[in-house]
Amino acid sequence: MIEYVVGKLVDIETQYIVVDHHGLGYQIYCPNPYRFQSKMEHTVQVFTYQYVREDVIRLYGFETKEERALFEKLLNVSGIGPKGALAILATGEPGHVVHAIEEEDESFLVKFPGVGKKTARQIILDLKGKLDDFAPNLFKQSGMTATPKSLKTENPLLEEALEALRALGYVERELKKVRPHLEKEDLTTDAYIKKALQLLLNG
Repeated sequence: MIEYVVGKLVDIETQYIVVDHHGLGYQIYCPNPYRFQSKMEHTVQVFTYQYVREDVIRLYGFETKEERALFEKLLNVSGIGPKGALAILATGEPGHVVHAIEEEDESFLVKFPGVGKKTARQIILDLKGKLDDFAPNLFKQSGMTATPKSLKTENPLLEEALEALRALGYVERELKKVRPHLEKEDLTTDAYIKKALQLLLNG
């Protein structure tokens, strides 16, 4: 298994980043590649998980070991594959995910793409009480001070869309204007981005 890759970040796409290590380009799929935007053309360390199946070999990457550990835990849940696990981690707030699992907050988990009530219940059944070994570090890295109530009202898909818009160069002042309009909608990440761009261009 490849524990981590250290190299120059040379490309960022919607699903993956490319890290150049001594002339060898590693294509690494990430929860939200745009989180690496500030490190473009700089040396990065990406903790990796190698996924091997008969028809696919992929390298998945994370900013921390704890985030990778949660990804591995999610892969062990029936009905959750790499794509679903990445979507759950895409907000960059894994501590919130752990909290939702421990509190049996299905309403938070079903906000993620491909996670219905049945899958949310399965996640809770399979993982509750099994995340204590790395949960404290996840909370610390997330800067988590929110109450359970605020967690339930947070929209991870909207947060992912806003992060993508920041990567495109939009500043907080602009995003603050359109956010109230977006919060009224129940959309996918891509739809939030398209809606936001319409509002920004017409505003």
